[in-house]
Amino acid sequence: MANGLRFRTASDLFSALPAIARDMTTSPTDQSPVAFCRALLAGRVPEEAITFCAYLLPERAAIWWAHECLNRLAELLDDRDLELLVLVHGWVGEPDNPSHRAAISGAMDMPPATPAAWIVLAGGWHHEGSGNGMAQAGFPAAHAVSAGVLAGLARVSLEDRFAVLSAFVEMGIQMAEIEARGLSADAY
Repeated sequence: MANGLRFRTASDLFSALPAIARDMTTSPTDQSPVAFCRALLAGRVPEEAITFCAYLLPERAAIWWAHECLNRLAELLDDRDLELLVLVHGWVGEPDNPSHRAAISGAMDMPPATPAAWIVLAGGWHHEGSGNGMAQAGFPAAHAVSAGVLAGLARVSLEDRFAVLSAFVEMGIQMAEIEARGLSADAY
């Protein structure tokens, strides 16, 4: 692909991952994913750029991106969320490690009422056969990643929210570009 990303255009992403249409109201265009994402950020509902990044990134990279976003909000998270972020960190580093998988599976029993709980769900949904009803109903891990990042963003003061949102989107774009260059194994 000319841009090296997983999808040549935003429309290609929507075609390949139709679940995104349930999470976004903006219609896709034939812009490159990066241009479309930046247009979303500058548009009427800039939060949709977060959702788009969640779907643009491969699942494991999206979960790591969400982890990094929430880590930047650590002072706004409670102790349980911070503990869950530690579990996600271990899982992303070694997703096939039985102890990390067991920790994520155990944490999935919690309702996704907090930002990090959504990210844990994304990690659990990433594994096939998780048995989670929402995953089986067609909600991909990207849905949970988006929900977790947006839930964290909701805790940011209104005057700081757009700056934090912009930083998260730029980090997501950078991660997509890193993935496109095949450097993800070294990136996290």
